Amino acid sequence: MRRRPIGYYVHHQGAGHWQRANCIAAALDRPVTLIGTLADIDTRDAAGALLDLPDDRLSERFDGLDDASERPEALHYAPVGADNIRARMGRLAAWIVESDPALIVVDVSVEITLFARLMSVPTLAVRLSGNRTDPPHREAFRSAEAVLAFFPPELEAAGTPDWVRARTLYAGLPVPDRLPPTPEDGSILVIYGRGGEGGRLADLAQAARAVPDRSWHVLGPVEDTGGDRPANLHLHGWVADPAPWLARAALVVGAGGDGVVSGVAAAGKRFVCLPEPRAFDEQVAKAESLAALGAAIHCPVWPSPAAWPGVIAAGLRLDPARIGALAEPGAIARTARLIADLADRMDARRS
Repeated sequence: MRRRPIGYYVHHQGAGHWQRANCIAAALDRPVTLIGTLADIDTRDAAGALLDLPDDRLSERFDGLDDASERPEALHYAPVGADNIRARMGRLAAWIVESDPALIVVDVSVEITLFARLMSVPTLAVRLSGNRTDPPHREAFRSAEAVLAFFPPELEAAGTPDWVRARTLYAGLPVPDRLPPTPEDGSILVIYGRGGEGGRLADLAQAARAVPDRSWHVLGPVEDTGGDRPANLHLHGWVADPAPWLARAALVVGAGGDGVVSGVAAAGKRFVCLPEPRAFDEQVAKAESLAALGAAIHCPVWPSPAAWPGVIAAGLRLDPARIGALAEPGAIARTARLIADLADRMDARRS
């Protein structure tokens, strides 16, 4: 009997959604089509078929909301008269009709989740961290067969309704494989992901000067705003595999994105979390949860030069076992099983 495919919608923000989806697709035993705006993503190692959709953004500065004075309460982004969006949804609709998917995993989009439901396709809606209790999110979660969270229940936002928690399948942090124990060299590692704006050289230089007895290593984009660079500050740019740097570091400074938090948890490293602005306080909620567990120091803003010695001292007093306990290996395999089981149930219900 033909096994109907699974669609996996990938959001365009950052690199994490694609990397996660591709790993899960490789672990599934059904045909998978990876769906999204893929022009800026390296898809050469894609673990499934590709459905490249027209970009739905109307400008380079995209915050997930349109500029409409009024819109249906169930939607975040529904501009009227946008040809690119009409082409985007038309292409997705044509694929649904042609492929007859058993399930679409949506990581993440309220509009795609509701559109799939309107096309009579069951969905598994990915839920990110944060305070996602607004009407559009509630309706998307209600319309889905289940909700999938790539974090453990310990990192749940305090205000999440009980009915959303009850519908949520907690896959855990998608942590990389654990490396063999590596001696720490006492360094401080600062990580900037692709989903944010990166760092500023002047801020990093001030921090490194404030803690001169430690080497500071920086991974990711940094804006060179001029000025002298202290000898203990080392910029390495984008690094494909940060694991060796994580292994050697005594302390990690980074934002609250899934990739950084997962990497830090897998390495069991003391963590200073400086959440970047995201919709629905996604990173702030995660930082607050980590701090409440004693798994990180939460800094709402970049510390002043005078504050850095205290921040670093507090970070070094953390018990790294606290954040390490959140890293339960096998999240990708667990997620693939959850998706496969749901797809099988949808097939059985269809027949």
